[in-house]
Amino acid sequence: MAQSRAGRLAPVVEMAEKAEKAAVQRLGHFQGQVRLAESKLADLEAFRLDYQEQWIIRGSSGVSGQWLLGYQGFLAQLGTAIDQQRQSLVWHQNNLTKARDSWQQAFARVEGLRKLVQRYMDEARKLEDRREQKLLDELSQRLPRQDPY
Repeated sequence: MAQSRAGRLAPVVEMAEKAEKAAVQRLGHFQGQVRLAESKLADLEAFRLDYQEQWIIRGSSGVSGQWLLGYQGFLAQLGTAIDQQRQSLVWHQNNLTKARDSWQQAFARVEGLRKLVQRYMDEARKLEDRREQKLLDELSQRLPRQDPY
């Protein structure tokens, strides 16, 4: 009976394993998205730093008012892009956190089901061992006893 319980759980375990595998794939996807967003943010910040260094170089020789307005306008646009990229990074990090939580729940479910199946199999094995021992005991009692003398 316990063995059949383990057998009946096999499709449930298989479905849980598929769900866990899908959760792992989602987790990997979101990890990649976070890395990409971090890389874009780093690129934007490096570009802003380079652009600000241009001010130092160009400003030391004097600049026109028009150049200064263009510089400040572009720097403001760059700041906006960096802020948006930071928001994007936070959004991707939140998705990653949710995906990690989802995977942890799926993993725990699979592990719990595997332990349950193992317990059912152990119970079935113990039951079968007891039956065998009982049968052997009955057979040994039925055998004629031989006198050692």
